[in-house]
Amino acid sequence: MRRLQSSRVSGKNSLNHWTRFRNPLRVVYNFVVITLSRYAPSLALKRALLRMTGMNVGKDAAVGLMAMFDVFYPELIELGENCIIGYNTTILAHEFLRGEIRTGKTIVGKDAMVGANATVLAGVEIGAGGVVSAACLVDGDVPAHAFAKGNPMRVHKRAE
Repeated sequence: MRRLQSSRVSGKNSLNHWTRFRNPLRVVYNFVVITLSRYAPSLALKRALLRMTGMNVGKDAAVGLMAMFDVFYPELIELGENCIIGYNTTILAHEFLRGEIRTGKTIVGKDAMVGANATVLAGVEIGAGGVVSAACLVDGDVPAHAFAKGNPMRVHKRAE
């Protein structure tokens, strides 16, 4: 289940209306800071940079090289304590659709792990200790201590 709030927009393409929802200067700021974090070699520096965008980043969260976070709504992303975000993972908190924009809080729980090249969609929660395999499209919640993989994502077993 994804928890999303929807806002209708006039016209066919909601991306054409993004400035109605976000200050362009704030989006540029978020983009620059998140881009710097993608290349930062220090995990502590990455955490500090991501917190500067309003993201809630837990103690000892580890973010791999080139991980990309939502530049429009980073404040809706929460990384739990001691979680691991893999190389080149994308974590979103919005979706621009025809005629509407959807936003939702995206949560990676304590001790959870998201594998390399995964995409986590807006409004999803990965529970504490949950594991998401590499290249997975996370389009629904992952229960605590569960293992999920694939596209479409399937929960295959619960970790012990």
